[in-house]
Amino acid sequence: MAASPNGSQLLVGCEDGSVKLFQITPDKIQFERNFDRQKSRILSLSWHPAGTHVAAGSIDYISVFDSKSGSAIGKMLVDRQYMGVSKRKCIIWGVAFLSDGTVISVDSAGKVQIWDSATGTLVKNHLVSNADVQSIAVSPQEDSFVVGTAEGTVFHFQLVSVTSSSSEKQWVRTKPFQHHTHDVRAVAHSPTALISGGTDTHLVIRPLMEKVEVKNYDAALRKITFPHRRLVSCAKKKQLLLFQFAHHLELWRLGSTVATGKNGDTLPLSKNADHLLHLKTKGPENIICSCISPCGGWIACSTASRFFLYRLNYEHDNISLQRVSKMPVFLRSALQILFSEDSTKLFVASNQGSLRVIRLQEGGFTHPRAFQPQSGTVQSMCLLAVSPDGNWLAASGSSAGVHVYNVKQLKLHCTVPAYNFPVTALAIAPNTNNLVIAHSDQQVFEYSIPDKQYTEWSRTVQKQGFHHLWLQRDTPITHISFHPKRPMHILLHDTYMFCLIDKSLPLPNDKTLLYNPLPPTNESDVIRRRTAHAFKISKKYKPLLFVDLLDEKTLVAVERPLDDIVAQLPPPIKKKKFGT
Repeated sequence: MAASPNGSQLLVGCEDGSVKLFQITPDKIQFERNFDRQKSRILSLSWHPAGTHVAAGSIDYISVFDSKSGSAIGKMLVDRQYMGVSKRKCIIWGVAFLSDGTVISVDSAGKVQIWDSATGTLVKNHLVSNADVQSIAVSPQEDSFVVGTAEGTVFHFQLVSVTSSSSEKQWVRTKPFQHHTHDVRAVAHSPTALISGGTDTHLVIRPLMEKVEVKNYDAALRKITFPHRRLVSCAKKKQLLLFQFAHHLELWRLGSTVATGKNGDTLPLSKNADHLLHLKTKGPENIICSCISPCGGWIACSTASRFFLYRLNYEHDNISLQRVSKMPVFLRSALQILFSEDSTKLFVASNQGSLRVIRLQEGGFTHPRAFQPQSGTVQSMCLLAVSPDGNWLAASGSSAGVHVYNVKQLKLHCTVPAYNFPVTALAIAPNTNNLVIAHSDQQVFEYSIPDKQYTEWSRTVQKQGFHHLWLQRDTPITHISFHPKRPMHILLHDTYMFCLIDKSLPLPNDKTLLYNPLPPTNESDVIRRRTAHAFKISKKYKPLLFVDLLDEKTLVAVERPLDDIVAQLPPPIKKKKFGT
């Protein structure tokens, strides 16, 4: 599929060789016409930036269509030669149409080819791989493009002058990057970075250093393994964990131990973890978000078009599930779901910017009430946090803003001052009602909701600044929680560490060890106090999907070993290495 440059039309290439044009309106997609049918299936499409022509990649050839009449006005045959051997088929996996009429194609023979669409002639041929070249993306300025191969390599091409004095330019392969182990199925080219993703489940953002003015955190290579969205939720009172998968939910009761031991010991389980529930959704849609109530009595989840609410009843070791029927239509396509601390309310944020409160009852629910959004703002709410006393709700949108609502009055209480980087996690502390916000640039703010201003600790942090090693981390903080009896402690985690911030201790400076291990027990209190600072960081468990306090003395951590994911992947293409 390919959308027209102005977004008003959609092209769909089909297996039978037909290309269908649809008109996009605000409420529907309407069929407009068929283009001239081709002999083989359509595997790639690209619009000319002016919207006048379309290039379509098939097997062994590329077709050029007039977008107004739908008639084929040109055909370019691709050479089947592959490393000097004739192959039966050459599959055009990707095409890109440039403003000057140039068409760039990538194919199963490992070639990147540049064509003149007006004459149908081959201008340049680059053999870049022994395997398929599967994806292509062009920069907005059309002065460079990026391709991804089945060997996991990403190649960067740039348009450079033939000589220093000549105005004539040609496409030159400049840089190869090997950050993937498997097929690179998708690439994107932003003004300052190359983005690639594929079968190995990694999303890699590679900055173009010549396009980056300031060499800071934004210019660092980032390899994103797990989604930033929470996939695990916890019912602390019942010691339950709800795991979200693509098409089902799993509910587990945590195991327990009665054994004791010294620090660092692994204790044997006296009771194993129980798998209580496997809840599968109907249809092909993925689950977008899910949550279990703190009391363990409710489960809510949402797909792109349906919202589900279930009531759970526990009788000894038996569990019964009852679905709440006749959910309102406007709850569909929820982006975030959150229960109140007392499990009497359910907060639902949709991708249309609405924020609704459902009051839960034994037999179902009462009709939802909505928070009034600010006039003129329609943005999806990506993150929610509710205060333990149930009075305040914080919501962060797709932009950097955070809004705090009064739950009882259902109106906006205040807006946290805008910050340039998106929010990755937020939580409201018990007793103080301080809102702690983590941003994608690793900054952490503390904002007093009752006082409508940043706290003294937060102002001190901004004056002194965080440790440089803390700011250089490339994985965002995904969860924040608090100790119920220790108001000075903030617990937060990302994929590779969890951290306890003690606000009563001084912040570490750049000369201090940030990842300091716990001091030996035989050290004097003077030395211990001298080396102590606010950050206690543990890297023992990784990759981390979830960390939270179950009670005053118990912490639960959920790991997702990458080896398990890699073991389920198809084998990568074997590369011959020197001497083997």
